[in-house]
Parts: sequence; C-alpha cells; structure tokens
Amino acid sequence: MFSYVMLGTNDLPRAISFYDPLMEQLGHPQAGRNEEGASWGTFSDNHTIGLCVGRPFNQQSASVGNGTMVALNAGSFEHIQQLHALALSLGGTDEGAPGHRPQYGEGFYSAYVRDPDGNKLAFVYYETAS
Repeated sequence: MFSYVMLGTNDLPRAISFYDPLMEQLGHPQAGRNEEGASWGTFSDNHTIGLCVGRPFNQQSASVGNGTMVALNAGSFEHIQQLHALALSLGGTDEGAPGHRPQYGEGFYSAYVRDPDGNKLAFVYYETAS
C-alpha cells in the first residue's frame, strides 16, 4: 500500500542519531543521506518500503500533525520492549508502554513513542494463534 513515509525534522543530525539505531534494530539499513535528509529501507521501483526524515522541502519549520502516527512492525513482544527502551534512551518520549491493546484486536501488542521532533511512532507485533 505505501511506498515510503516522510517525517519532518528541525534538527537532522539529531534525527539521524535517533533513527539509525532504531532502524538497525528493525533490520532496515540506512539507504541514503544528504544535507537535507536520510532514509532507511529498500528503495527499488514498485517494491520500495522506506522511512525518510528530512527538512521540509518548503524550507519552513517542521511541525507535527495531531493524530499522525507511523507504525513499524516488530518481530516479537521482546523486540517491542527493546525498541521502546532504545527509543527512550535516544531522546524519545513515552506515549504508551509496551503491552497488549485488546481494543485493536486479539493478539495486538504495541508500544508508542515520540521522536525528538514530536513525531509519533508505534512499534507493533501481531501475535498469531498457535
């Protein structure tokens, strides 16, 4: 459905320092970087899946949209706990500790953080019935 997601930042070096370890933990290598932004994931024609952070193209300050969130797939409950702790150690803020969220479906497990620019992220794992 999606090709890539772009998140604005007002401090690119800080954003890269935040996202590099998280994306490495998620298995998505840095795909590109220049003075305006950075990207992680795979960028190849119609098989692109990536996350980008950068300074807004219009040269205005980046601002966060209320209700906007990017959900990233994790590999397990433990992986979400690690990602949440890592994000907080990198300057993120807690928006919801790791745990089951039955209101979103049986087996839905997630944690929520905001990056240093205020962009909201979710780390998500869908437990399957055994």
